[in-house]
Amino acid sequence: MATMVSKKRSGSSDDHWEPFSAAKKHQSAHAEDPAAALATARHEFGEHGGVNMSIEASATFTVMEPETMRRMFSGELGPERDFFIYSRHFNPTVLNLGRLMAALEGTEAAYCTASGMSAVSSVLLQLCSAGGHVVASQTLYGGTHTLLAHFLPRTCNITTTFVDIRDHGAVRQAMLQGRTNVLYFETMSNPTLTVANVPDLCRMAHDKGVTVVVDNTFSPMVVSPARLGADVVLHSMSKFISGGADLIAGAVCGPASLVNSMMDTHQGSLMLLGPTMNPKVAFELAGRLPHLGLRMKEHCNRALVYATRMQRLGLKVIYPGLEDHPDHATLKSMASKDYGYGGLLCVDMETEEKANRLMNLLQNCSQFGLMAVSLGYYETLMSCSGSSTSSELSQDEKELAGISPGLVRMSIGFNGTLEQKWSHFEKALSRMQDPTLFNKV
Repeated sequence: MATMVSKKRSGSSDDHWEPFSAAKKHQSAHAEDPAAALATARHEFGEHGGVNMSIEASATFTVMEPETMRRMFSGELGPERDFFIYSRHFNPTVLNLGRLMAALEGTEAAYCTASGMSAVSSVLLQLCSAGGHVVASQTLYGGTHTLLAHFLPRTCNITTTFVDIRDHGAVRQAMLQGRTNVLYFETMSNPTLTVANVPDLCRMAHDKGVTVVVDNTFSPMVVSPARLGADVVLHSMSKFISGGADLIAGAVCGPASLVNSMMDTHQGSLMLLGPTMNPKVAFELAGRLPHLGLRMKEHCNRALVYATRMQRLGLKVIYPGLEDHPDHATLKSMASKDYGYGGLLCVDMETEEKANRLMNLLQNCSQFGLMAVSLGYYETLMSCSGSSTSSELSQDEKELAGISPGLVRMSIGFNGTLEQKWSHFEKALSRMQDPTLFNKV
């Protein structure tokens, strides 16, 4: 029986592959369509030639020669030549998912983490030292806002100036050349769906030597921030990329130099803090990325149809796909062709009581959706942001961010037919507006 010996066993082969070559090779050829870029990334086969890659479940990896281990720890040999030390450092299955994410976002490299917040915190800690300074949008996911406003100042003396990301004069003034390390914002803000003008903000930041970090969780496929000038793109892969509301994961997409520095055995935030993705999670996510584009198109299509119809019914709707949204033109100028304007919309019911009643009816009366946080699921998910995902913000911070007490964030799903689900919404709304049924589900 013939045996096969991996090239990593000797540590001498010059015929090696680059860990991030797929993204580098195809980035310029498919700059406009993230699905095309994703499709041209290198396909990994299973150990025995299976069309799906194998799951490398090992925590540690062997070497055939003692000298090889020293060379691995010195940085001379690494995953770019198929040498692996320990899965907290690099794991082959997780590394492959990183290649796919890099291709999707048009970056040189990507590293996938245990959660979206671990991606956020690790990047900020790598880019900022003690005494560092961040300029950030005043409208962010509540956990990110709290990290910047409270945790990092207390633990690391890293401070943040929060600004209206639409006010470019304020952004420019807040960035201090030689002191500000990072400009941080979300492509579409959580939960108010403010859209950042990525190209203009990147130009302003780069003029002052500031690194631009963009959270693109709300708009994969729809907007590609790195292709518009951003240095680093972050994702909570638990959302649209997963699509199943069953996995927790994150991703850091950016220059290979940054990813390598984050994995440095002496100074790397990811290596030393250890937010390691399980290779079984990486395998699951790699199998879902190929149909992300199809799912996003349907999320976005239904969100636009529902937002348009809700507005016609007299509801106060926030959706950047509507022409009267203040950022509609900005998003249209940045959006990838054919992917729409995002899968989230907001309905402002003005008071928390009205918001809760509407959600109660939509779940328990008509089955339009589910009361739950998160997003990107095939069912519509609804939450009152001010008392849930943005509850970490003070009342003043909520007002500055434009978060009304009755703001209902809806992640529009694609389960059932469009008209079937719309009839469910109309049924709940009719009960909402009937005073004789006010206290009944």
